[in-house]
Amino acid sequence: MGVYAVTGSASGMGRAVVDKLTAAGHTVIGVDIQAADVVADLSTGEGRRGAVREVLSLAGGKLDGAVLAAGVGPVPGADRLPLIASVNYLGVVELLDGWRAALAASGSAKVVVFGSNSTTTTPAVPRRTVKALLSGDTAKAARTVRLFGKTAPPMMYAGSKIAVTRWVRRHATTQEWAGAGIRLNVLAPGAIMTPLLEKQLSTPSEAKVIRRFPVPVGGFGDAGQLGDWVVFMLSDAANFLCGSVVFVDGGSDAYFRPDAWPRPVPVSRLVPYAWKFLRYSGNR
Repeated sequence: MGVYAVTGSASGMGRAVVDKLTAAGHTVIGVDIQAADVVADLSTGEGRRGAVREVLSLAGGKLDGAVLAAGVGPVPGADRLPLIASVNYLGVVELLDGWRAALAASGSAKVVVFGSNSTTTTPAVPRRTVKALLSGDTAKAARTVRLFGKTAPPMMYAGSKIAVTRWVRRHATTQEWAGAGIRLNVLAPGAIMTPLLEKQLSTPSEAKVIRRFPVPVGGFGDAGQLGDWVVFMLSDAANFLCGSVVFVDGGSDAYFRPDAWPRPVPVSRLVPYAWKFLRYSGNR
């Protein structure tokens, strides 16, 4: 049985993950702003550093995996922008940086970061927002979306999820992560029935927008089923899964972008391997 850290453990999909892992006999160290083994405010640097320290202490310096499910949704209000950026981006990358050695100590650790299908279904997210987040400047990221007014929170939410997904993709294949036996992957849910979605559906104006959004299979996702996906991505069956983004969104991403993926790798990336790669591809 393994030892896993789960952020956002007190409710929603994070809670579902905790329940699934616990039921399977694993030890779970929950991190949340309340009702958790480690109570921490991931919107602050002090809170994130405290979460790193306390989890490492409780885990004895070794983690078999981590699930980064804590997040702030696109709740209206300009004052929410820095909060969304800090929790959704820094609340993932700083914790993973702090836990990397403990994950490497496992020899075969798995990490699942919760992304979102908003990364591919939200139009016009400013590139400078994502760039600012990837540089760690959440204040600058917030400034880049303020001009969108009431739609600034959804823009910041999507931008934060794009940035954290790109962070995972960029780091997953490196010696520090893949080379250390750590598998980094992203789970990208669509509309999942959680307390946050229930709250949005209770507001008529928000409910109208949500229910009109295309979900080809219909309805909303189930948090328990997302928990099952996470358990699979933490298992030995996922040893060859690295840097992947798995959409569990009822088909929304495919509906909007049927021809956007897959795309050929840019030639410039292949130059050092071109001949060997072409021979390999021809033999598959």
